[in-house]
Amino acid sequence: MRIYSRLSEILSALVDLVYPPRCSLCGVAVAAQTGLCSSCWARLELPGVPFCQRCWVPIQVALAQHDSQCAKCLSAPPAHAGIAAATRYNAASRSLVLQFKNGRKLALSRTMARMISSQLPRPANNEGYTIVPVPLHWRRLWHRGFNQSAILARDLASLGYGRTLIDALDRHKATPTLGGLGKARRKVALSGAIRARPGRVSEIRGKDILLVDDVVTSGATSDACILALKDAGARSVTLACFARVYAEK
Repeated sequence: MRIYSRLSEILSALVDLVYPPRCSLCGVAVAAQTGLCSSCWARLELPGVPFCQRCWVPIQVALAQHDSQCAKCLSAPPAHAGIAAATRYNAASRSLVLQFKNGRKLALSRTMARMISSQLPRPANNEGYTIVPVPLHWRRLWHRGFNQSAILARDLASLGYGRTLIDALDRHKATPTLGGLGKARRKVALSGAIRARPGRVSEIRGKDILLVDDVVTSGATSDACILALKDAGARSVTLACFARVYAEK
């Protein structure tokens, strides 16, 4: 192991020599290939405190107590067991997601996964979570060449949160681009689009699932995934994402 560790250090030093580390947002020199400068770190907006312990929506300080929940979650409890969001969605987090997903800067995944893990509770059982990415339809996967949620899931597993089950869910029905659609139209578009793969049901049943996505907007996609996982017998589903959108009509 020491040999591999030393080899990794040498290779990293060579990469830094050929490609000096730059901030992923503004391009100034930084210490590591996947790092941000201090100014750009400050541009990322972390989830505020206090917030609802189920959906992570900010709540009034006067109402905050241990395990506080917002009125919506109290009146209609969500199907998930909680949301762990690394950042609030703003211009800086959007830029990172676009560079990761569309700019193919896959090395950003490690930094994003570490930020998610800072908000993620450790699993209650010894075996950890079964980590499942939000799936892409095969046409979109073929066009992009990778599933960004699967890469985040892999890096969360490497941080000790459990084992990945990359193909647990199947997005067997193509859906339109959801950006610009309201919550109700997204729900209609996703109806029946995602299901658990029959060959993976035995690995889902009775498990605490960590569902991973890069951005959670209306929650329509994650709700469809949670429904499929629960139908397959999952004991619980916790949602983990890098950026969370709060103002959604």
